[in-house]
Amino acid sequence: MTNQPTFDYREFQRWRRPLEIAFWVALYSLNATFNSMTSVIDHPGQPAWQPWTWEWSSALVFLAMLPAVIVVERRWPFRLDSWRRSLPLHLLASVLFSVAHVAGMVALRKLAYAAAGQHYDFGPWWANAGYEYLKDVRTYFSIVAALTLYRLWLLRLQGEARLLSEPDEGPPAEPLERPERFLVRKLGREFLINAREIESVQASGNYVNLHVRGRDYPLRATMAGIEERLDPLRFVRVHRSYVINLDYLAEIEPLDTGDARLQMRDGAKIPCSRRYRAALRERFGQPD
Repeated sequence: MTNQPTFDYREFQRWRRPLEIAFWVALYSLNATFNSMTSVIDHPGQPAWQPWTWEWSSALVFLAMLPAVIVVERRWPFRLDSWRRSLPLHLLASVLFSVAHVAGMVALRKLAYAAAGQHYDFGPWWANAGYEYLKDVRTYFSIVAALTLYRLWLLRLQGEARLLSEPDEGPPAEPLERPERFLVRKLGREFLINAREIESVQASGNYVNLHVRGRDYPLRATMAGIEERLDPLRFVRVHRSYVINLDYLAEIEPLDTGDARLQMRDGAKIPCSRRYRAALRERFGQPD
């Protein structure tokens, strides 16, 4: 009986960014191509280059605005506990999204028509604003929905961590203010990881990522909050976005700026700002 191939999350992380870019470029390229072919059929009296210009100008502006939509979605993600607060902000963002999309695609079309020696007339803005927004708001929220589902898939794939909760009856199994273990959920299964096995902690928006044996487990907490719960004899703050476990620190590389670069045992490199560098050296009996 042969073993089934397993998904290597660390390998995926290496290629994650180019794969994400390739996905969106391919999606909008295919969509623009099919829409262009349909538009050519729907406008038999028009030169073929014009429908292609209409569709591709729209697709290119959507791709250009995609990073901004990703930033907004990360800042105000849709969750069961926060969607009422996020929805009005996303509705406002969708209006700005539509305005930018229309302005960008009209500018590209005017350039294309001018290159062909013609003039592009979009028509009165006030008459077309409602029609364009109805199309753009669907596109905006389809992007947000895709980003939300993708994030949930990543969280399920890599696992999520949470603090052990206090039992309904009887004393807790361990001190809740400084837990010795964290509960991790991964692919529908739950298991415990020892706090001392956490190699580093990185701030990531509304979460902190617990780095354990090559994997990151998001925990909904602030950096200040999680720092208070970790053993101060083992964990130390080295950056506004990083806490490290001294047991896994391999090397401190000073930089000319006064900062430092930390190399962990697994090869990961973590920045150390000058604000925390002196305190780190004192932990090893080496005053700065």
